[in-house]
Amino acid sequence: MKSISDARLDAPAFHRNRAPIWSVISRYLQGGHGDVLELGSGSGQHLVEFARRTPHITWWPSDVDDASLRSIAAWREHAGLANLNSPLRIDIAQTSWGAGNGKLPPFVAILCFNVIHIALWRVAEGLFAGAAQYLRDDGRLFLYGPFMRDGKHTAPSNAQFDASLRRQNPLWGVRDLADVSALAERCKFALSEVVEMPANNLTLVFERSIAR
Repeated sequence: MKSISDARLDAPAFHRNRAPIWSVISRYLQGGHGDVLELGSGSGQHLVEFARRTPHITWWPSDVDDASLRSIAAWREHAGLANLNSPLRIDIAQTSWGAGNGKLPPFVAILCFNVIHIALWRVAEGLFAGAAQYLRDDGRLFLYGPFMRDGKHTAPSNAQFDASLRRQNPLWGVRDLADVSALAERCKFALSEVVEMPANNLTLVFERSIAR
């Protein structure tokens, strides 16, 4: 990511994937009401974009990285949107997301883009365990990024990307769709939709498999 003139970061991936991601999540959110949480918001640009499109939804960005939190706050100030909250400091690996953040509302959706392949597996575990606590019974969890299918990469570029991640940390890497789905099932979520995206990515949509 490159810096603009202030604390705002500009993520190249945002410019590539904002429209495809919105085409998926808008089917569930546009015209609706409620609160939406993004985990690992990075630069903060996605939620600025989405908040402009949905004035009746309150958007909650979050991250654990200091530079990202500053960028999110700067983008929020620059945008001046009443339905975009200040960023929360949330460590996804910890299931007690609300610790230090006051009382969180029940979320109609939780978003997590390009995170679980550049993190330890316990981050994926915390993602689903936390979502089980904070997502509304009729809410949905959206994951976006590269995934393997049945232990195989979907494109040579994803295999190369996976290798580069594992050189940085052997415990990182592109996750297998079957492993993510099994983890979701243990937390009472079901994979309801898999959407093919540009650049060999997928959007996964999870919903509760049973009412709490």
